[in-house]
Amino acid sequence: MRAVPLDRKILNRIAGKKGDVFLRADFEDLGGYDQIGRALRKLVAAGELLRIGQGLYARAARSPFDGKPIPVKGVTLLMQEALRRVGVEARPTRSETDYNAGKTTQVPTGRVIGVNKRVRRKIGYDGWLARFERA
Repeated sequence: MRAVPLDRKILNRIAGKKGDVFLRADFEDLGGYDQIGRALRKLVAAGELLRIGQGLYARAARSPFDGKPIPVKGVTLLMQEALRRVGVEARPTRSETDYNAGKTTQVPTGRVIGVNKRVRRKIGYDGWLARFERA
């Protein structure tokens, strides 16, 4: 019986999860810290995962246009799920609240995410970083 490679074990675990954002800690029982890091880097290079922050990874799919890996869901939803995974509650921003209340006609871009406490992490992908607003 052959041993299953660590990257295959990680992919099997991801296939069984419902969410699209994963922490490095989700896989720490599969091997050592450095082994997990190498396997995750290998999966990112293969386009199976996207690295969206330090210790944060997201499920990826191939773009039909250029074949590059892209997130399986919208960036705003992905960032909100990532925040939930690290224990931060996402809330509507001031501009979203004003727009929904009819105070303004300026449509919020979704590039700013309201949070309930300070976020020091950089979360994003492909050069796009989420901005956070205390709401």
